[in-house]
Amino acid sequence: MFTMLSCGGGGSEPGGEEEEENLNTAPTVPSQVFPLNNTICTDNNVIFEWNASTDEEGNRITYTIEISENSSFSPLTKSETSFSESRLISLEKGKAYYWRIKAVDSRNAESEFSPAMQFVTEGEGVSNHVPFPPTLVSPAQDSEVDGTSAELSWTASDVDGDSLTFDVYFDTNENPTTLVSENQTATTYTASGLSATTRYYFKIVVKDDKGASSIGQVWSFTTK
Repeated sequence: MFTMLSCGGGGSEPGGEEEEENLNTAPTVPSQVFPLNNTICTDNNVIFEWNASTDEEGNRITYTIEISENSSFSPLTKSETSFSESRLISLEKGKAYYWRIKAVDSRNAESEFSPAMQFVTEGEGVSNHVPFPPTLVSPAQDSEVDGTSAELSWTASDVDGDSLTFDVYFDTNENPTTLVSENQTATTYTASGLSATTRYYFKIVVKDDKGASSIGQVWSFTTK
């Protein structure tokens, strides 16, 4: 096989600019500083903070911050760009949010997103706080389950000590929409009639007795 090279200067010698471009690496994933998981923000004007990413080639770095009311980040509540390691963003009061961040260098190489962190903004008059989104107990995220049933288990808390109820969504969609249990007080639910070699998804909506609620992230497992 023969390689054709232009004689007019339009080609690239090995080790030239084109090769350097191809060798560009993505910056490191920024690490979040504030707010971290289960943080209550007393002001709805939240200062998001993170540690700086590094770039092997020394390229200029910008940051993309995404905020959503659910862990799938669809739809987005906010998407902001920052050139520094902090950003002031105004949000609604009395709501639960998730946020994540990624670094982008000046050659458009992007890091992965950081893990999603959940937080709540204090409501009007601080009369009631939104309950914290639930924490998964079992089955472990992306684990494999044997049999035709699985016990879903989680924990949840409320800073006001309110009574909590739970809505359970469970199906084979990446963002489950099938409500299989509503207003239950137990922190477990048994999913039965499962098919073999199938991935299932579930999420929990936590509600307190004053009408405030928060949506948990989507979890999944696979049957054998």
